[in-house]
Amino acid sequence: MSKEEKLKKIVASQPYPLLFATISGAHLYGFSSPDSDYDLRGAHILTLPEVLRLDPGRETIEISEVRDDIELDLVTHDIKKFFSLMLKKNGYVLEQLYSPLIIHTTPEYEELKAIAKGCITRHHNHHYLGFARTQWHLFEKESPRRVKPLLYVYRVLLTGIHLMQTGEIEANLLKLNESFQLPYIPDLIERKIAGYEQSILADVNLEFYQGEYNRLYQELLAASESSWLPIAPSAKNALNDLLVRLRMANR
Repeated sequence: MSKEEKLKKIVASQPYPLLFATISGAHLYGFSSPDSDYDLRGAHILTLPEVLRLDPGRETIEISEVRDDIELDLVTHDIKKFFSLMLKKNGYVLEQLYSPLIIHTTPEYEELKAIAKGCITRHHNHHYLGFARTQWHLFEKESPRRVKPLLYVYRVLLTGIHLMQTGEIEANLLKLNESFQLPYIPDLIERKIAGYEQSILADVNLEFYQGEYNRLYQELLAASESSWLPIAPSAKNALNDLLVRLRMANR
């Protein structure tokens, strides 16, 4: 059985119907190592009685285990929580929603992706700026320093700049760098892919990487200030209508 078949089997065994399930994490970002786990993300649909009762059903399901020889990290949210996160400046859920690595799909999932375009605002820059700062501080204080947080720094900054300029979610660093053409990115990715999750940068040039971090951080700030993206989301009514239809269909 292939890994994709195993992942489909895992998804099919979940306790609630799924609106969608996709692969996120390093596999989505384009720099998975041989020992990278599989980050499955998605949205499930609680039944109407479970939503209405005093003790509601499981709003979030989290599973971390090895199943069928696959190291798995699975997180799904009930559709109400997932839709609510979409209306906030949360880049994670949009990346999960638009991941091209689809394990489970439904017609309503395709509808949701169309609606989600009305959730993208210029304020999503705060998500990417904050994530970049966190990963840079992690990389800076480590001894020895790892490749992974440095790749995350550049991945989120380029994703944010691309989003501010185009209104499109692109989380794959290899694809992003086709446009940005940063000469050091392929080498960093190769080190990560050829090694392991905790691969070390033995010959790190901290001054250079910090300069690039600062430059791209400022570029993201400038891109958000000049972005044509709206200030507030416009998709709340459409999300509400879809939520009610999905809930009523799952009575």
